[in-house]
Amino acid sequence: MKFRLLVIDPQRDFCDGPCAGSLAVPGAHADMVRLAALVNRLAPDIDRIQITLDSHQLYHVANPVWWIDADGNPPPPFTVISAAGVEAGQWRARNPESQGHALFYVRELARKGNYPLTVWPPHCLIGTPGHAVHPELMAALLGWAGRTASPLSFITKGGNPGTEHYSAFRAEVEDPGDPATGPNPAMLRFIEEADLVAIAGEAKSHCVRATVTDLADALAPGLLRKLVFLDDCSSPVPAFPGGPDFPAIGAQFVRDLAARGMQVVDSPDFTV
Repeated sequence: MKFRLLVIDPQRDFCDGPCAGSLAVPGAHADMVRLAALVNRLAPDIDRIQITLDSHQLYHVANPVWWIDADGNPPPPFTVISAAGVEAGQWRARNPESQGHALFYVRELARKGNYPLTVWPPHCLIGTPGHAVHPELMAALLGWAGRTASPLSFITKGGNPGTEHYSAFRAEVEDPGDPATGPNPAMLRFIEEADLVAIAGEAKSHCVRATVTDLADALAPGLLRKLVFLDDCSSPVPAFPGGPDFPAIGAQFVRDLAARGMQVVDSPDFTV
């Protein structure tokens, strides 16, 4: 049996506890400890492991440095910027050359029914400690690679400063001039060629939800039974004033995909 593991954004900046990341998701450290235990326990049975990595520059449409208000001040983290707010002049791009794209981007998010733009604390900046994989999980992943003489497969996302890239399959708003923002056929093949794929990572309400939903939509309906969501190895972004109810959305995503055929288990109960 080809049993594979897909780990979505298991990075220090998303972890609470000892990692103390800049965009800490409550419960993420414990999620990664449980996932590391599963990797260690099932290492001989795992055929391949794919890890996605949020990979940003500081100058990014979802970071404070991109935006200023009418007085020239940047927004604090967790500000929600709507298309109406940009149209009214409440928010504008700090770099005047980016204003046209800024307005297009928030309008596209609204048109597609995606989350409105949230200004996040800078996180997973390329080259910083927060970009690294949770240390206990990384030790388990390296242990698997050494034991099986197999490479780990890393997929970076988020390098285009003009769009969020919650889903590792495609960006929130695709850039025709940047193929990295379009669909990733290698991720789809990773699923299609496997018999079973366990999925975990952060955050359940954002990158996990978007990635798994996009993959499920791209797969033939009968193939969703291959997906096994490790529910105790993923946590949602908490709700904050002005933002959606992310925990409820994360929980609904799991119910919706389970109804379409995805299996949902806790890691101690999962066997191959």
